This record gives sequence, C-alpha cells and structure tokens, in this order.
Amino acid sequence: MDVTEKIALVKKDPTEEVVTNEELENLFRTNSHPKHYIGLEISGFLHLGSLILTGFKINDFIKAGVKCTVFLADWHTFINNKLGGDWEKIRSVSKYYANAFKLFCPGVKIIQGSELYESRKEYWLELVKFAKHMSLERAKRSLTIMGRTAEEEKIDLGQLLYPPMQAVDIHAMDLDIVHAGMDQRKIHMLVREIFPKMKWKVPVAVHHHILPGLSEPQTSTTKDSSVLNPSDSSTLDTDTTLSGTKMSKSKSDSGIFIHDSDDEIKSKFKKAWCPEGVVENNPLLEISRCLIFHEFKEIIVERPSKFGGNITFTSYQQLEKEFSEKKLHPSDLKETVSRYIVEIIKPIRHKLVLSEELVNAIRQTT
Repeated sequence: MDVTEKIALVKKDPTEEVVTNEELENLFRTNSHPKHYIGLEISGFLHLGSLILTGFKINDFIKAGVKCTVFLADWHTFINNKLGGDWEKIRSVSKYYANAFKLFCPGVKIIQGSELYESRKEYWLELVKFAKHMSLERAKRSLTIMGRTAEEEKIDLGQLLYPPMQAVDIHAMDLDIVHAGMDQRKIHMLVREIFPKMKWKVPVAVHHHILPGLSEPQTSTTKDSSVLNPSDSSTLDTDTTLSGTKMSKSKSDSGIFIHDSDDEIKSKFKKAWCPEGVVENNPLLEISRCLIFHEFKEIIVERPSKFGGNITFTSYQQLEKEFSEKKLHPSDLKETVSRYIVEIIKPIRHKLVLSEELVNAIRQTT
C-alpha cells in the first residue's frame, strides 16, 4: 500500500481533522508502521460512538499498517470519579472494554494506565517536568477534556492532574500518531505547544467526529482560550458544541448501545430527532455518513412501490441531497438506518456476553 492510500484511510470518515497533513505524509514516507494510540476512560456500557465509530477508525489505521493501541485510562477514570471511583469496578469494566476492542479491532494492542505507570519509573518525574511548563490557569481551562469546567464548584486538586497526565502518557508510549474525538483536541494542542520546549517527539494528531445522540441538539459557541496562534491551521479560536446531544453512556434513550436488542434499537430510532428536510446536526444522517457508508458501498431504502419503490444510494452526498429536497421521508430514513445498524451491532452483541455481576456494577454507577 502506497503513502497516498494510507493517508486516504486515515482521513476517511469519521475523521474530521489531521494536524497536520504534511506531517502525516512525512511520517508515512519515513515510517511504514508508526505507533498510534487512542485513550479511553472506563465508564458505562459501550455504544455506537465509543466502540463502533472509534473501532471503525482504529481499523482504518490498522489497514494502513499502523501499530494501534487502545489505552484504557484507569487512573484517569478514578480521577474523574467514573464508576464511583471504585477501583475494583474500574478493573472489572476494563476487562470488558479490552475484550470488546480485541473482538472489534483484531490486532489492536491494549495497555492499562496502571500498567504503564508501574513499568515506567521515570513517568512521575516526566509528569512534574511537563507540569512546570503549564500554568494553573491553563490546567483549569483544559478540564473540558474530562467533561468538566474550571467553574464547577467541586473540582478537586487531583482532577488538575488529569490534563498533564494525559499529555505525558503520549510521551511515555513514544507515539507517532495520537487519535481521539474532537472533544480531546485541546490536549493535543497543549502537547504540540509544550513537547518542542522539552525536546520530546511531537506526534501527528487525528481527530474524529463526535457521534451525536438521538435527541434534538442545542448549539452553543464558546471561546476556546487554548489557542496557540490564530493564524495556525492547527488551532481554532472557537469551540462549537452541541449541548446535551453527544451520544452518552449515561443517557440510554438518546444512545444506541451494543447490548441493545434489535427491537430496542428500532424503537430508539423511531423516536429520534429527524425533521423532514433538515440536514444540519441530523443524527440519522451523521450515523449514515460516519458508520453505514464507512462499511457499506451502498444504502438501499426499502419502500412500497406506491411510495416510489426501493431507492439505492451509492454515496452519502446522494442521500443527503435526496433528504434535503424532501424526496426521502424521515420514517424511511429511520427504518433504513435502523436496519443497517442492527446488522453492524448484532455480531458484536452475540459474541460479547456480559455477566450479571458486571451489568449490575455498571448500572449502579451510571
């Protein structure tokens, strides 16, 4: 596979951004098998975003010859008070996450945060050195990577360690490519600012699209004060967020979980927000673009002849155009997306069987 094909795989949907394209090209020209990672907190049941979308992107990297790692951030999970901050539950759910990604992404390497820190005696020295390049104010602004803000009343001192730890993890694993959702972009920009000062290797950053929940979005725009240079294409001067719409492990009605039954999946899609002709922030269209067209060359909408008969789409652009012109009804889109998502999820659900003890442990803390 040549460099152009590898880059195309990395940039394939759901990728939103590569920082930078030139660095990625240079990396592939000098390293046939660069080292990648994506870090995950360990919390609730895995869903379309956390396993399927993330896993599809990991598989793209693997196809491109990249050595991929899923970093299960157990310390970060504890710091962020996920799973009630219970270490036994964190360890138990970590095994579930590890099994899921090994199943969905054959060839991926799994690393536990606690294992990394125990094996690398210089880690804590490196953490202190990195932290000395980072102001307290910058640490507070970076808390959005853990779903929190500096204005929250109950931010404890331990949580301020989260951003610098996440950055030093990248150095400790000697990574060439760091991969995350767009919500983690801020930490990668921090890495790109501070690593050169420490003469540490600066990795390429790849950010994928955040899959929305199925409820109606509320858009808000806030200033991103982590900007390094407004004229630099690797930074943005605003953060646009869809308040309350990110597919969440704690909002069962707005998310499609890999353990949902076929009937539950169909029911959730029937109730999903999908106004006729509305394209922007439409979760059904985003799922079609990021997931269905990622795996299928075409989408077939099945409908009775009296309503126009079946229609086949060979690209997302065709589907979006037909929907925007109100030639494709929301109910037909919902039924179609539901059918394809069931096909994607069913094999995983059948192979990834959870114990009753694990199910109860997760339910008690989400």
